[in-house]
Amino acid sequence: MKFIKMLLWPIIIITGLFLFFGIYLYFSQHKMVFFPMSDLVITPDEIGLEYEDLFIEVESNEKINAWYLPCRDSVEIPDRKVVLFCHGNDGNISHRMETVEYILGLGADIMLFDYRGYGKSDGIPGEEEIYQDALACYNWLINQKSYTSEQIIIFGRSLGGAVAIDLAGRVSCSGLIVESTFTSAKAISKKMFPIFPIGLILKYKLNSIDKISKIKCPVLITHSMEDDIIPYKMGEELFNAAGELRKFIKLRGNHNERFYFQDHNYRNTLIEMINGNYSDW
Repeated sequence: MKFIKMLLWPIIIITGLFLFFGIYLYFSQHKMVFFPMSDLVITPDEIGLEYEDLFIEVESNEKINAWYLPCRDSVEIPDRKVVLFCHGNDGNISHRMETVEYILGLGADIMLFDYRGYGKSDGIPGEEEIYQDALACYNWLINQKSYTSEQIIIFGRSLGGAVAIDLAGRVSCSGLIVESTFTSAKAISKKMFPIFPIGLILKYKLNSIDKISKIKCPVLITHSMEDDIIPYKMGEELFNAAGELRKFIKLRGNHNERFYFQDHNYRNTLIEMINGNYSDW
């Protein structure tokens, strides 16, 4: 009997630790998915860019903050494109000024927004909430700026890729850009916690791998083999699941580096999307 008790104690301890860790993960998921920052580090006017500072209603008592910036070289062009940019899970829109300048330099307008709980946006972020935030901005471009769906390119980076894929599955658009994005919350969680049955306690789905196969617009997938957070393989899996009109660009650098902004192939491919030229895809 004493020997049996000695065998049982390690099992009880390990089981208890697993249960404790599972409970911790369950209640900590929100903080693992969303890393909002309230303070804006810069605004477009500080670097000489004209912009509209917007507060768009998403619920009866909640508004999200967004910035709309027209490209000066394309303001008078009736069929100009606008990029609706969905950022990643940390910081806020003020941390994306390098991307803003890059997109404007390609000759497209840009709109970027903060999910609920980020920057000056009200509320608390959640999976359905960030989807609805993106949809509200898309509708603002249609209703307030009179863009047609054929003029809107949806662009998502990292977590924002899941938001962009969801939005492109709900609405019509000119094209979809997905950068450094995971296939699903379950898949990326298994990478982070390989020995834990994480799928049993997940609150979030973020199931981009299933959604992207239903999208009809041209799709550009970009990912770096040096990505230190989201495996390159996931970018390949998203590309393989996308429709027929698709293209894959290999990036350089880790997850939060932007070396590829100097890559001519990357730049030329974005220009192809902005111009609606898919002859080489």
